[in-house]
Amino acid sequence: MNNFEFYNPVRIVFGKGTIPQVQKYLPEGKKVMVLYGGGSIKRNGVYDQVVHGLKGIQWTEFSGIEPNPLYETCMKAVERIKAEKVEFLLAVGGGSVLDATKFIAAAACYPGKDPWDILTSGGSVVKAALPLADVLTLPATGSEMNCFSVISRKSTQEKLAFGSPHVFPQFSILDPETTYSLPKKQLRNGLVDAFVHVMEQYATYSVNTPLQDRQAEAVVRTLLDAAEDVLSKQDYDSRATFMWAATCALNGTLSRGVIEDWSTHEIGHELTAFFGVDHAESLAIVLPGVWKHQFENKKGKLAQMARRVWHILGGDETSQAKTAIEKTVQFFHSIEMPTRLSDYGITEAGIQKVVERFEQRGTVMGEHQNIRARQVGEILHLCL
Repeated sequence: MNNFEFYNPVRIVFGKGTIPQVQKYLPEGKKVMVLYGGGSIKRNGVYDQVVHGLKGIQWTEFSGIEPNPLYETCMKAVERIKAEKVEFLLAVGGGSVLDATKFIAAAACYPGKDPWDILTSGGSVVKAALPLADVLTLPATGSEMNCFSVISRKSTQEKLAFGSPHVFPQFSILDPETTYSLPKKQLRNGLVDAFVHVMEQYATYSVNTPLQDRQAEAVVRTLLDAAEDVLSKQDYDSRATFMWAATCALNGTLSRGVIEDWSTHEIGHELTAFFGVDHAESLAIVLPGVWKHQFENKKGKLAQMARRVWHILGGDETSQAKTAIEKTVQFFHSIEMPTRLSDYGITEAGIQKVVERFEQRGTVMGEHQNIRARQVGEILHLCL
C-alpha cells in the first residue's frame, strides 16, 4: 500500500425530507446565492423545499448552469456575486451544478487576471474560495463529497478539471426522492459515471490494498444489483442505494494508497468538448478501449474483478480478464448505453481531432504514464 493522506470535511445529511434542514447548517448572517440549472428543480418541488429552508435568510439566485458547465456562464455568476456581495454558495442540482459552483467559488476569490488559470493549473493556484454547500438531485459524479470540478470553455472547445481542498462542500444534503423525476437517460448516465469512477481507481495494478479493493468491488456490485430497479421504478430503497453508492465511488476512500488511472476521463473529456457527447456516454465508449489497449498491464486486476464482481471462476487469468471487459460492455448495453464512437457519428476525422489536441498539450496519462497522443489514437480506433 502506498503512503497517503486522507482529508474529507464534508457533512452528509442523507434521507427523505432532509432538504428543509438546509437552514440548520447555513452560516448565520451571510448572504447566500442559490445556483441551479435549467429549472427542473422548480417543476419537481425541490426549489420550494429549498426556499422553505431559506426562510429568514438573505439570499439571491443564479440559474442556467449547463449539463456540461461553461466557463462563460460561470463567469457571469462571478460578476453577480461580486456585485451583490454574496458570501455563501448553495448548489442545487446534479454534478454539473456542483462543479460549476466549485469553480465559481474559487474564481470569485482569484486575484489573477484570468480565472481560466484555475483549470490550466489543475487547481494549484487556488488559495481561497467562497464557502459552499449543496442539495444533490442527481447521483453520478460524487462531487457532493469531493473537491474536484470539471468545466468546459465554449470559445476554445476545451474541457478541463481542477481540484482544491478549498472547494470541498461544507455540507451536502442527499434526498433520494429528488431522483423520482429524473428521466431514464440521466439515471443511466449516473450509473455509468459512478461505475467508471470506481474503475479508474481499481482497474490498474495491485499494490497490496485488499481493503480498498473490496470496498471498490462492493460499490460496483451494489450499482449492478440496483441498476434494474433504479431504471424501472420509483423505489426509495434502490434510489437511496444508488445515491450513496455514487457518492462513495468518488469521495476519496477508494483511492487512498492505490494506483489510479483516469485516462478514460481525460480522453472522454475531449469527446464531450468537440462532439457534445454526454460525459457518461464518453466514458462508456472509452473505458473498454483503454482496457483492451492496456490489457497486459491491467490483466491482474481485471481478472480479480471477473472473479469477485462477475463471479467468473473458470479459466485462466487472461480469459477471466477478457470476460470482465465483455461483462462490462454487456452491462452498459443492458441499461441502453451505447459503447461505440460510431453510435454518435464520430469518424476517423474526429479521432484525429482528438489526437491533435493531445499532441498540442503533450499530455501523458495512465497508471504507467505510457499513454500519449499516439496511444490515444490507437485506443479510439478500438472504439469505432
